[in-house]
Amino acid sequence: MKLLFKQKIFSWLDSYNIFDEAGNTVYQVKGKVSWGHCFKIYDAAGNELGMVKEKVMSYTPKFAIYAGSECVGYVRKKISFFKPKFIAEFKGWSMTGNILEWNYNIVDSKGNLVAAIEKEVFRLSDTYAIDVVNPADALCAVMLVLAIDAEKDTRNNN
Repeated sequence: MKLLFKQKIFSWLDSYNIFDEAGNTVYQVKGKVSWGHCFKIYDAAGNELGMVKEKVMSYTPKFAIYAGSECVGYVRKKISFFKPKFIAEFKGWSMTGNILEWNYNIVDSKGNLVAAIEKEVFRLSDTYAIDVVNPADALCAVMLVLAIDAEKDTRNNN
């Protein structure tokens, strides 16, 4: 399943639309006023599916992942040199990016590819192409992209 993750250009808070290959909206993401990044994820019909919320008081960047109103785990950045690395503490997934922090692979605990994320460089807003192996993992992959993009945004604006 291929998804296109696009940040809205004219938005007071970070907002994103996620489209399928046919250009249909699959998810909408709306940033919320919060101490640290906070994103609510909705399906195309406007039903809330989950949330990604930054934990501000943390040694390394950390984001709580919610399914509905229940916290199901965390995504945290690992201290690493050259290539950025993230751990999903809710599915046993890990993410490793390239040195430019544009492309990431999400793998499960056995090393199997879950999704490939590629930043599209020549766009007016942050845009990522997400290729998810199993469509059932699409929402979790989108949440991980939100956490990665928010971490980069926080680091670049400090």
